[in-house]
Amino acid sequence: MKDVIKGVLNFRNHVYPERKDLFGTLAGGQSPEVLFITCSDSRIDPNLLTGSDPGDLFICRNAGNVIPPHSNETGGMTASIEYAVAVLGVRHIIVCGHTDCGAVKGALDMDGLNGLPHVKEWLGHCRSAMEIVRERNGINSGACLGHEHLNEAIEENVLQQVQHLRTHPVVAAKLATGKVEIHGWVYNIETGGIRSSSQSGTRFLEFEDRYQTEIAELK
Repeated sequence: MKDVIKGVLNFRNHVYPERKDLFGTLAGGQSPEVLFITCSDSRIDPNLLTGSDPGDLFICRNAGNVIPPHSNETGGMTASIEYAVAVLGVRHIIVCGHTDCGAVKGALDMDGLNGLPHVKEWLGHCRSAMEIVRERNGINSGACLGHEHLNEAIEENVLQQVQHLRTHPVVAAKLATGKVEIHGWVYNIETGGIRSSSQSGTRFLEFEDRYQTEIAELK
């Protein structure tokens, strides 16, 4: 806790005064362009990863970067997505998974989560991803997946959460009118690299290949 207190003091005494104009502008409201949905893992820092400032990203975090399919049952993710898209008018939604994800590790073997009933229920939203990995590798439905399938499961989980996102009415409406674009990312903690889903949303490409047009425009 001492490091946190030290950090707050440094922010108040040095960081805030240097960027006082920015915070003064943000005090009156926000207009982020991006909704960034990622894992609660302490190793992920969306602003650091994207080089963005306060006010640039509307961030939602939970175990496993899960997006429950739309239903009539209100939840924090559902409400946050609706607000970001319908009220804030974000133009891009990034669903960002990461390597060595503890949530996906848990989803590989759900029976190992019997002592964590709430975690187990939450990770039920990863089931379609795990079943796809099983089917692809000739493994019986519901069987435990080994660690060798972790990276495949992490990528598939992002793709399936993107599909869940598309079921939310406010997102579906904006997609239909070309006002929102969805991006699926997997961040590699060890290398700093990012793999991004293709436009079709069925496979992953290296970041430079997926965004080669945008990168060329930066030069």
